Amino acid sequence: MLDVCLLGTGGMMPLPYRWLTALMFRYNGKSILIDCGEGTQIALREKGWSPKPIDIICFTHYHADHISGLPGMLLTMGNAERTEPLLLIGPKGLTRAVNALRVIAPELPFEIRFQEITETEQEFSFEGFRIKAFKVNHSVLCYGYSMLIDRGGRFDKDRALEQQIPLKLWSRLQKGETIEQDGRIYTPDMVLGEARKGLKVTYCTDTRPTDTITSNAEGSDLLILEGMYGEPDKLVKAKENKHMTMYEAARIAKAAQIPELWLTHYSPSLLHPEEYMGDVRKIFPGAVAAKDGRTMELNFEEE
Repeated sequence: MLDVCLLGTGGMMPLPYRWLTALMFRYNGKSILIDCGEGTQIALREKGWSPKPIDIICFTHYHADHISGLPGMLLTMGNAERTEPLLLIGPKGLTRAVNALRVIAPELPFEIRFQEITETEQEFSFEGFRIKAFKVNHSVLCYGYSMLIDRGGRFDKDRALEQQIPLKLWSRLQKGETIEQDGRIYTPDMVLGEARKGLKVTYCTDTRPTDTITSNAEGSDLLILEGMYGEPDKLVKAKENKHMTMYEAARIAKAAQIPELWLTHYSPSLLHPEEYMGDVRKIFPGAVAAKDGRTMELNFEEE
């Protein structure tokens, strides 16, 4: 099961009912945060989740509304006696940006590890899941992210018995491990069928529409995109500031043929996003004007 929680849906500045940008995944004991705007800690507490077990924080870019909550988050992790390393992933300049913010959080009881994105599209693999970053079109270097959880083929007991594969190796092969024993090499494809549909969530904000967003969104179970403006007369402003309207986000979702779209990263002037959803849903019926704390549990398809 993959938990997805949109902790903050605000852009530019927080409002009394809307924290700044942050999205959190929880899967198989791991917690992954994307962006850490002001108020992210409070949003986590309101959700009932803890910042201590966060394993990875990814940043789309380094504008304040996406990273200003980091120093406080690090201090809270330290005060919770965290000792496990924390991995940070982000565009070029990550180390410099974070170390500048750490002037007010200089001493921590855990190591911070940095992984800067160096390619237009780049994938990071972890135990049980992958994170793919892809470059988008904002006023500064900015990336979207896809969270991908692969699902292997079904274990074929009869094939394992026919090939006289020792019973004690079955579970390791089922997990994708290649094993050498007694001069023989055992590979997962000896006992697994074709790969089954996994889980995928794509998140992208602070950008103009691009073909790369659509292509990376394809196959997603959930797409989360900025809908900074809902007012029809704000298209010119969106283009000038390299942002996206709710209608442009809906057209991307339609083109990518995904089941559900959450809109986020609203302008402070967009007080009631739901007022515009009638026209948005004419473009893409599966669109939702997300609010802080919106959560979804994604599970593998039953067979």
